[in-house]
Amino acid sequence: MAEDEHTQDSPTSDSPAPSGQKKPARGRRRWLLIIAGALALVLTACGALVWIAYRKLDGNIRTDTATQRLLAELEAERPSRTAGARGAENILLIGSDDRTGANAAYGAAGGRRSDTTILLHIAADRRHATAVSIPRDVMVTVPSCELPDGTRTGTRLVQFNAAFETGGPACSIRAVEQLSGIRIDHHMILDFTGFKTMVDAVGGVEVCVPQPIHDKDAKLDLPAGRQTLRGEQALGYVRARESLGDGSDTQRMGRQQQFLASLIRKVQSQGVLLNPARLWPVLDAATSSVEADEGLSSLGALYDLTWDLRSMRPADVVFLTAPRRPYRPDPDRDEFVQPQTTQLFTELREDRLLTVRPPGSGTGASPSAGAGPGRAAFGAAASPGPSASPVFEGRTADTDGCVMH
Repeated sequence: MAEDEHTQDSPTSDSPAPSGQKKPARGRRRWLLIIAGALALVLTACGALVWIAYRKLDGNIRTDTATQRLLAELEAERPSRTAGARGAENILLIGSDDRTGANAAYGAAGGRRSDTTILLHIAADRRHATAVSIPRDVMVTVPSCELPDGTRTGTRLVQFNAAFETGGPACSIRAVEQLSGIRIDHHMILDFTGFKTMVDAVGGVEVCVPQPIHDKDAKLDLPAGRQTLRGEQALGYVRARESLGDGSDTQRMGRQQQFLASLIRKVQSQGVLLNPARLWPVLDAATSSVEADEGLSSLGALYDLTWDLRSMRPADVVFLTAPRRPYRPDPDRDEFVQPQTTQLFTELREDRLLTVRPPGSGTGASPSAGAGPGRAAFGAAASPGPSASPVFEGRTADTDGCVMH
């Protein structure tokens, strides 16, 4: 009987809860567990997708280990960083006119030459950057470089783009370091196909064409005025030479600088880095298009570089061409103007801000002393006073240049 009483007094799941207590909400807890489990699965899946995407993008990048090895063997001959430039970074950007593989449509295969070379100096404060175009036809003294077969060249006077054709990026870096005294920290190589992919990834880049262009070789048929160029047209626009302006490489480099400035403005104004839907194709294109040294051949390193450039105001990104003029023994080649070229590289070597004026304005556009009759000097600095900083011909990325100079 006592057992029966105990059984009747014991609460069961169907019994009302004791006075002052709520009935346990088993159904509610069950749904909370289901929701929590679903969220855990979603987060796990998202994390896996992010990891797969990261690995995919990271694996796109081609790493150039040979150049680092070649440069390491000649470390004693390379310039050291000055005390005033600690924290700054110097990156050599090389546009290759390689005609193999996907680039075969642009002509017969031949030696891989540097169609475009830009020395990008990122200031230590990460608030300023300077991009200096090095003319491909300028005559320079190239130091001894190792050839693909293991032999070495001697020191020789050749046009600049022959360094890349002969000894690859290591030879180009050695040439730039010798002529500038600036230590190159990293390098990146971009070919024709990679350039087109990058332009298409951002939805095209706006340019201003001052007069109609009809160039069959460059595959260009453009009316005058503002327009957005995509892959093939953009490549033709920055490479065209004979049918635009006076046909000089100087004007071509000017168009390249204007195009890059417009590209920077496009990326910043569209908020690409903050929009995953727009960021993915840009990262995929960028990582698939470049070959870089080990220090830049990871997604994280490229993103950091892009973020550094994004955080700069367009007005603080400067484009200019190393001062040059026709080479006296051969007007079809160039030579650097002195002392302006040395002044330019000294300013960058010490991580100083450059002062630029638009090409064709003021004393910076006048022929340099000693240029000779009819020999105009391009990109030259205005003659500074005893304590003034030199002023160079150039443009900032905020310049919306509708008139080519």
